[in-house]
Amino acid sequence: MSAIKIIAIDIDATLLNSNHQLTDTVKNAIKSASKKGIKVVLTSGRPISGIRPFLKQLDLDDRNDQYVISFGGGVVETTSGRIISARSLSYDDYLDLQNIATKLGLHFHVESSERLFTSDRDLGKYTIVEGYLVNIPVCFRLPDELRDETLIKAMYIDDPERIEEAVKHEELFNQLSDRITFTRSTPMYYEANPKGTDKGSALQILIDKLGLTQANVMAIGDQGNDLSMVKFAGTGIAMGNAIDELKECAQHVTSDCDHDGVAEAIEKWAL
Repeated sequence: MSAIKIIAIDIDATLLNSNHQLTDTVKNAIKSASKKGIKVVLTSGRPISGIRPFLKQLDLDDRNDQYVISFGGGVVETTSGRIISARSLSYDDYLDLQNIATKLGLHFHVESSERLFTSDRDLGKYTIVEGYLVNIPVCFRLPDELRDETLIKAMYIDDPERIEEAVKHEELFNQLSDRITFTRSTPMYYEANPKGTDKGSALQILIDKLGLTQANVMAIGDQGNDLSMVKFAGTGIAMGNAIDELKECAQHVTSDCDHDGVAEAIEKWAL
């Protein structure tokens, strides 16, 4: 009998192919795992609004006994909406993060559970794409107008070469290292969560609730924000399209997202 009781799966370029589609092959493999009692936990930087369509396709939505991790580990909840853990940025965190964006000339936004907020009068193209991709309204707000909002995650979001150059300014980001965890989730995104908040820590919260151990966890991902959960899992899987750093720390490498790598991983190492 398989020791795997939870399969944590990243969404973009992992669960979904490069056309942002969930293939029948991947869908069927996940449903096979679910039928065997394995909990499939979609674990994403997206807000829940950007995850729910896939939960529905996988017959996992609106369940008290199924779980989802959103905002890069910021929220752990049942798919019926019962919150297990939720962490947010303080208003001062937001102001300090916004200040770095201003200094570096980067597009920047923050997300609540229901809206994406930006103070950029000239909306960044990736902010617009992000709002569309995760089914969340994009709203212009001045910083003072966000004082009473619950802000879960922030994102520097710009052309890859601009993000690459920005992250070299370690002195700016390190000033917040006692309060903020930074992760590179795609070449265009540099994300900020409350200190200690990541996908691996969210999985720890979930297995503690369920009385499981790391040995019971398989995690599958492709990017920097998946490192924590792939390292945490007893069985860590890197997609064929994953960054090299993730492949180096994973136990196994599966096919890429355009060749049903998630299905291959489930069939080889979980079923």
